[in-house]
Amino acid sequence: MKNKYKSVSELATWLIPGLQIKRWFFLLFLGTLCVILGTAIILNLHPVQLSMKFLITIAQITPSSLTGSFVIGFGLLLFYVGWKRSNSSLLDAFGPRDREHLLEILYRRRKLNRGPKIVAIGGGTGLSTLLRGIKHITNNVTAIVTVGDDGGSSGRLRQELGVLPPGDIRNCIAALASEEDLVTKLFQYRFKTGQGLEGHSFGNLFLSALCAITGDMESAVKESSKVLAIRGKVLPATLDDMRLVAELDDGRIIFGESNIPEACGKIKKLKTEPTNLRALEDAVDAINEADLIILGPGSLYTSVIPNLLVNGIVEAIESSSAKKVYICNIMTQPGETDNLSVSDHVKAILIHAKHKNIIDTVFVNDTLPKNLAKKYELAGSYPVKLDIDEVNSFGIHVIAKTLIENNKDGFVRHSPSRLARHIYRWYRKNEFKEDDFEKLEKDYQYI
Repeated sequence: MKNKYKSVSELATWLIPGLQIKRWFFLLFLGTLCVILGTAIILNLHPVQLSMKFLITIAQITPSSLTGSFVIGFGLLLFYVGWKRSNSSLLDAFGPRDREHLLEILYRRRKLNRGPKIVAIGGGTGLSTLLRGIKHITNNVTAIVTVGDDGGSSGRLRQELGVLPPGDIRNCIAALASEEDLVTKLFQYRFKTGQGLEGHSFGNLFLSALCAITGDMESAVKESSKVLAIRGKVLPATLDDMRLVAELDDGRIIFGESNIPEACGKIKKLKTEPTNLRALEDAVDAINEADLIILGPGSLYTSVIPNLLVNGIVEAIESSSAKKVYICNIMTQPGETDNLSVSDHVKAILIHAKHKNIIDTVFVNDTLPKNLAKKYELAGSYPVKLDIDEVNSFGIHVIAKTLIENNKDGFVRHSPSRLARHIYRWYRKNEFKEDDFEKLEKDYQYI
């Protein structure tokens, strides 16, 4: 009985408005009927005349109410059998999981393809967290990822194979893919043992191998995106060999992204080697075409700002007519943003960008767990202080919302769904009239 209801449910799914497939089934039926009718006319069978005589005879013999009910019932029976058989024939070519993916693809193409063009710029876990929410708003999302990482698996592959660090790119590809897909889990799998393999993730090795085969990381990312059937695009900010250099307040010069937080000093200025980095052309094009540009969340000096040091990125953001948002971190990062307030984060971005018109609005979290985990205090990490007046003095608006996930352990993590929902609502309210906004919002109630 349960399987019977499941079968009915699967058939009903095809009746969802917006798939634009039912009309083609009807057109198929109508075409078949015309072919049969035309063939009968050619054979001089007089199908229309004979049909009319038959109906008149039946109508004279039986009551019209009974005849009409019979015709309606017979028509509904034919429709049901035809609908069931056509769906079964189509779905039998797919396994149970593939059927879900087929319906998802149809839905995405009709609904999410009409979503806004969003460009998200950053790196690390912050950007991938944002993407997991944004992919439920639109398929037109482009992630522009920093390539300054030189630690962990990415750093080893960069040093040994000479490839761009694949770690942040891998995380973004996985974030835009189906979280429950086996291939996605494989892409994120990290080897725990094995000489030479320990610490590496399968996705990093896969991207590095594809980079060698295709010739560059851009092509490798595109091919990987096809394998995981991701929503949107992931692009490295540059294909040049970017290395970060931090100048500290005490005069020290720190080389390498992984060494900057360990230096435990206040960062005065961030630079790159080489200094003349060229932006990926597709990344600049995506920014120029964007409706909404999002910076962060993520490490201020090692995830967000590095992208702004690539020639062409900031210029494209400033000249864009898109809405521009910065998502500020919730907690300070030891060795990188100690004691920095929200306005300090914004000021650092504006100073390094050397342009003013790259942020319209800052989103900040306004709620913290009552039982904030002790690990933050032990690590020297504290909530980022919100100084609204200082941020407003830059001509930038502040929106404070609950952006964290609910948990009982007192950990502070951005919620992908809350981030996406609040940003989407803000964008729509600024883009459309109130009546249009309420109508559009109904299409995205699942976020």
